[in-house]
Amino acid sequence: MLRGVDACHQNYVLHRDLKPGNLLLSEDGVVKLADFGLARTYGSPGAKFSPQAFTRWYRPMELLLGAEEYGPASDMWSVGCIFAEMFLRVPLFAGDTDMHQVNRIVACMGTPTEATWPGYKDLKVSMQFKSIPPTPLSQVM
Repeated sequence: MLRGVDACHQNYVLHRDLKPGNLLLSEDGVVKLADFGLARTYGSPGAKFSPQAFTRWYRPMELLLGAEEYGPASDMWSVGCIFAEMFLRVPLFAGDTDMHQVNRIVACMGTPTEATWPGYKDLKVSMQFKSIPPTPLSQVM
């Protein structure tokens, strides 16, 4: 999976819908990325994309908060969610709505701050979060 995502990013392509259902596994154990229907090229300064592109459970928080400028880090968030799901055997952030999704992420990762998320202050976020510490990894389930 990581080699496939790296190949996409080396060629300036964002997948924008990485999730377990878009990973194919061959009989000999080779993983292939599938469903490039939402994929877009990136690299042009100021290029805007739809924040709705990613499947909600694998969508980065900045997109849930309405960001329209993003890059490879957004795909990598999805990769992290997939790895967590492989270990936990359930989706890490299974929100029913975008707001529920944000709350699930904050409950696990803690309240976003400039210290924990450099660039957070530059997002146009109109909501205030209650101060919540991150959940220790050993307690995430």
